[in-house]
Amino acid sequence: MEHADVSTASVAELAAVMGRYHTVISCVGFAAGPGTQRKLARSALAAGVPRFFPWQFGVDYDEIGRGSAQPLFDEQLDVRDLLRGQHTTEWVIVSTGMFTSFLFEPEFGVVDLPAGTVHALGSWDNQVTLTTPEDIGALTADIVFAEPRLRDTVVYLAGDTISYRELADIVERLRGSAVTRTLWTNDFLAEQLRQHPEDTMSKYRAVFARTKGVAWPKDHSYNAVRGITTTTAEEWARANLV
Repeated sequence: MEHADVSTASVAELAAVMGRYHTVISCVGFAAGPGTQRKLARSALAAGVPRFFPWQFGVDYDEIGRGSAQPLFDEQLDVRDLLRGQHTTEWVIVSTGMFTSFLFEPEFGVVDLPAGTVHALGSWDNQVTLTTPEDIGALTADIVFAEPRLRDTVVYLAGDTISYRELADIVERLRGSAVTRTLWTNDFLAEQLRQHPEDTMSKYRAVFARTKGVAWPKDHSYNAVRGITTTTAEEWARANLV
């Protein structure tokens, strides 16, 4: 068992820990605060770790680009630049889309089960890719040992990819009754962000109203190509919300 405080430890201290391992998989997410992802990447490179999986279990940051509504995404691009700018440490980035549970999170505001309301972000046709943490863990382990070996690449997972219209249909089937469907336009979401620039959920809602970078076809995903079964949005909802 190793112990280190990623918030206070220096790059050298973290490198000393990482350097004892062949493969390092970061499970330290955004909650650790700004700068953490860069620090962990620098530590892995300083240690000369042979293989590094950074915390990139989310959207396609390359496609979204810099300057999005969520500034933490720019740090993810910094990490990619660090990894792509060297040739000592192999790296694998695992893109998963949104955690499935987050789509149904009351604070996120897209699904309001008690009120029987579903909000679409940007358009009813906009899509979002979703993967459960359990599937992310199992698929990441599969990727670690995949043959031929995966190196210096982005791997796309997709537990499910659905539109906000399909989401509303799922919630209706879940409730056994119709839901109120309300569109939050990009202009509306931009205004909400302008009024509440530090609100995390306003940032995420603006990002997930995009048409690029937040969804990709499930049938092109690592799990689908390899025939690995994953939990769909409806399956998750029925198991956790009914």
